[in-house]
Amino acid sequence: MTRFAFALAARDGAARTGTITMRRGVIRTPAFMPVGTAATVKAMRASEVRAAGAEIILGNTYHLMLRPGAERIARLGGLHAFMGWDRPILTDSGGYQVMSLSALTKRSEAGVAFASHLDGSRHMLSPERSIEIQRLLGSDIVMAFDELIALPAPREAVAAAMERSMRWAARSRAAFDSDADHSGRAALFGIQQGGLDERLRAESAAALTAIGFDGYAIGGLAVGEGQEAMFGVLDYATGQLPESAPRYLMGVGKPDDIVGAVVRGVDMFDCVLPTRSGRNGQAFTHDGTLNLRNARHAEDLTVLDADCTCPVCAGGTSRAYLHHLTKSGEMLGAMLLTEHNIGFYQQLMAALRAAIAGGGLTDFAATFLRRYSGG
Repeated sequence: MTRFAFALAARDGAARTGTITMRRGVIRTPAFMPVGTAATVKAMRASEVRAAGAEIILGNTYHLMLRPGAERIARLGGLHAFMGWDRPILTDSGGYQVMSLSALTKRSEAGVAFASHLDGSRHMLSPERSIEIQRLLGSDIVMAFDELIALPAPREAVAAAMERSMRWAARSRAAFDSDADHSGRAALFGIQQGGLDERLRAESAAALTAIGFDGYAIGGLAVGEGQEAMFGVLDYATGQLPESAPRYLMGVGKPDDIVGAVVRGVDMFDCVLPTRSGRNGQAFTHDGTLNLRNARHAEDLTVLDADCTCPVCAGGTSRAYLHHLTKSGEMLGAMLLTEHNIGFYQQLMAALRAAIAGGGLTDFAATFLRRYSGG
């Protein structure tokens, strides 16, 4: 039974396509992971997420530790059984949510003490506790615990957070390895930090490589720096990480972000945008985003995207009906738009994989971006 294996099948420039093989299934890369924050990809059943083409989803350590609790999920058979998903699950470390959602946060070398955004209860999240929670959840890909700071920030602050993150990465590695059962069937990813600074990113990559991980995430981006700055980092960051391991860009993103990141050598993505947008009346299409609240859709009998094969488009659901559902606040509107968005993202990933395998990524990316931005 394979614990974790990454094999590259083809390259096109810096872009790669390949497979991650784990005991719960094979993940084709580049891959997009729908976000199942609280043990659910919002507004979708697990079977629908799988039917859309998703081969791995993301669960969130912070939210699940607060509700219903990692220990409870473990007693109920683990996260896979709890939510009815039998494919791989990646759990993030909780570090981002601690920094962005929690009140009264106090950071120290030990970890982060914080107050829950739900009820104000006090908690401590350390590298060791984060790994323990992810073990209780039973995740297949575990993320090291890191310190994230908002940008822009002074270089000294970015450097200090990166250096602490590397110390926490070593502690995460030790905590993960201390449980032979979980480490024998799961993988551990480290997270590169360093803001927009190439030298700090290089130091972080060297430290992570020395520790040794199954995969490497590029963290600290998609936090308001803008697409141009993000792509500027990706132009060098992917090359700083081991060629033989997957590269995961955390929290990204819009379809044009994903295409640009794949061109620069990224293999894995996650983002709440397709589900959040669906709940807010927005649909992603080859011709850009649509706001179904707009009156122009009220009598439009066309589907969201004639080139989309998702059940919503293939089934002939009209923009007029989706406009009505959205304006009426009917939950079915959010469900259908989310199903379409998740399907659209998975179709985009499949097209990117095919373009890389066929050596035509440059033409595909140019055509997609021209149409997407022109819509």
